[in-house]
Amino acid sequence: MAQNIAYIDIKIGDKASVSKTVSEHDVYAYAGVTGDFNPVHVNAEFAKTSMFKQRIAHGMISAGLISAVLGTELPGISTIYMGQDLKFLAPVFYNDTLTAVVECIEKNDEKHRLVFRTTVTNQDGKIVTDGKAMVTKK
Repeated sequence: MAQNIAYIDIKIGDKASVSKTVSEHDVYAYAGVTGDFNPVHVNAEFAKTSMFKQRIAHGMISAGLISAVLGTELPGISTIYMGQDLKFLAPVFYNDTLTAVVECIEKNDEKHRLVFRTTVTNQDGKIVTDGKAMVTKK
């Protein structure tokens, strides 16, 4: 359920998360939207020859979950996503369950800007994506 938390109510240390299991459909839908049909994502035979020996999801799918948290949970509705630093630390495989967590680490009251630590983990608790996001919210 989408939240609408007022900027003034957000505090350093506040956290929110969303989880999703990445399906084959999700990967193909993402490839269709972006045009990224890299065979390591969509061709099982090709992927067997890759360093991961199987198909992997696009890293940006995990980043999309971060966007979902920021836009629907914390800070929530009317958040404007201004920037993101990302590091992809581990592969995401089909059927992995990802949890994206955002934690407020900086607040600039003058500009109404917030900085969040952004982390995505898989079902084993392994960090697959790590970074920081900057957003604004009135």
